[in-house]
Amino acid sequence: MSQNIDKDLEQRSLDAMCVNESKLEHKWFHHLKYVIIGILFGIIFVKAEIISWFRIQEMFRMQSFHMYGVIGSAVFTAMISIFIIKRFNIKTIYGEKIEIQAKSFSVGQIYGGLTFGLGWAITGACPGPLFAQIGTGATVISVTLLSAIAGTWVYGLIRDKLPH
Repeated sequence: MSQNIDKDLEQRSLDAMCVNESKLEHKWFHHLKYVIIGILFGIIFVKAEIISWFRIQEMFRMQSFHMYGVIGSAVFTAMISIFIIKRFNIKTIYGEKIEIQAKSFSVGQIYGGLTFGLGWAITGACPGPLFAQIGTGATVISVTLLSAIAGTWVYGLIRDKLPH
């Protein structure tokens, strides 16, 4: 029984780890491309109204298809992209192999998804658009950002005690 618990804990640790096998080292200015892409992505979020609190509320009240269309398009694009990456063995721009790790199901994902959805419905923000919302002048979202940081910290403290 002890071995099963050890294996389970080891698997949970592996599932939660973000592994970056890249051995490439870049100078600081190589990371500017990510800042530029982030800014462009934020502009797209604003123009597509995906960061609009009203659009998010419409979605949760089932009053508009707009957000469902955006989310559905993203899922469809991701499915096709992953299929192409696997089928044609696409590599990174630096020639490194892209590996998509298999994930195991955990009942905690249900609780986490429900908590995430509830927070998203109440605040009108999820982690992706938080910075774009703050960038548009909705500084009250800073409370949501600080809450997300605090929630992540608390999760780190109690993670081992949560159901899996």
